[in-house]
Amino acid sequence: MLGTAASLVLSFDFAAAEGEGETVYVIPVEDTVERGMAAFLKRTTGEAEENGVDHIIFEVDTPGGRVDAAGEIGEIFQDLDIPNTAFVTSRAYSAGSYIALNADSIYMKPQATMGASGVINSDGTAADKKAQSAWISSMAAAAETNGRDPLYARAMADAAVDLPDYGAPEGEFLTLGPGEAEEVGYAEGIVEDRNELLNELSLSGAEVVEQNPTLSENAARFLTDPVVIPILLSVASLGLVVELYSPGFGIPGTMGATALVLFFYGHIVAGLAGYEAIILLVLGIGLIVAEFFLPGGIAGIAGVAAVVFSLMLSSADMGHMAMSIGIALLVTVIVSVILFKTMGLERGFFRHIILNDSTSSEQGYVSSVNRLDLIGLEGTAVTPLRPSGTAEFDGERLDVVTEGVFIGVNQKVKIKKTEGSRIVVRELKKEEETT
Repeated sequence: MLGTAASLVLSFDFAAAEGEGETVYVIPVEDTVERGMAAFLKRTTGEAEENGVDHIIFEVDTPGGRVDAAGEIGEIFQDLDIPNTAFVTSRAYSAGSYIALNADSIYMKPQATMGASGVINSDGTAADKKAQSAWISSMAAAAETNGRDPLYARAMADAAVDLPDYGAPEGEFLTLGPGEAEEVGYAEGIVEDRNELLNELSLSGAEVVEQNPTLSENAARFLTDPVVIPILLSVASLGLVVELYSPGFGIPGTMGATALVLFFYGHIVAGLAGYEAIILLVLGIGLIVAEFFLPGGIAGIAGVAAVVFSLMLSSADMGHMAMSIGIALLVTVIVSVILFKTMGLERGFFRHIILNDSTSSEQGYVSSVNRLDLIGLEGTAVTPLRPSGTAEFDGERLDVVTEGVFIGVNQKVKIKKTEGSRIVVRELKKEEETT
């Protein structure tokens, strides 16, 4: 009896000491999968390796996201030398299921689901066959890497796979509940919470260190979101256009500059933009400003090209960036037309480069004096008039023009009319013949 009691105490002490002295990192994989998440996971897993962590638990709750970001995260998982577990707390859809499949082991909460991994474009339409084929292969490879049957990974990404027993007949993507996932070998177990998971992993006595994104990483994740990028670029272009119609540098310009700074800040933190993109941006803005003072238009074209190229260099998806730039350009054109029709070019910056003064006769401006007092005067042609030349009238030499005929030197002429600086004469003898 005493022996039995002693053995129970020893087993209890052993159980309580499971994982004692070891360290477990808990890293969240939450919300949309994008490049900011990849940067966060790269940092935290790198720190785990530097600190000699014994196990990493990735708590997964994501609706999916960008395929390229998921691929980068998959590489981070594959390069890990630390034992790791994906703990699906609610959902692991699309890119989230791919991330979970790259973990050494998978555990799920009773209400969690995993799958529905068809790849779609940013506009909600199905991706082309080439992209779909590549994604299906990636899903299958992630499953096989950790000894799982690739059939179910394919069914998650390919609606053509027929698995009616799991609620995914042909035409439907596979989504597994925890019981089904455990049945097909896609989950090692079902647990209620993190403590139960630690018990399952024999790590109940380990030190648990929770890793969370820094403020900069949270900002980067938001600023690199595919929905936010076109908004930032539109605000930047809109601010610039409105500022041109505003005196001084005010709120519109500040908003535009801030949007541009936030765009590049988020992409730098996420590891997408480098110093070469910033240099191109500054150069481009400088050339655009110089265009207002230089002729030819070359500086402006080069400036716009430099800015666009800097945006492209900062993007993980050229197609999405091109679409975002197109949206910003459309916004700029529409606002420019509205402002031009309502305000013209007499306000803001344009007032410094547009000439607004006019020399109208109502304001006292005249191009030349029309000397009506000369009409009827008679004089002599000092030079041949072919048909223009010089004639003298009462001792005053004037530049004159005939009505189209030739008049020789020293011939008598008479002024018939004056039109500003133009004085029309006729030969006097011909004048007498017609009168």
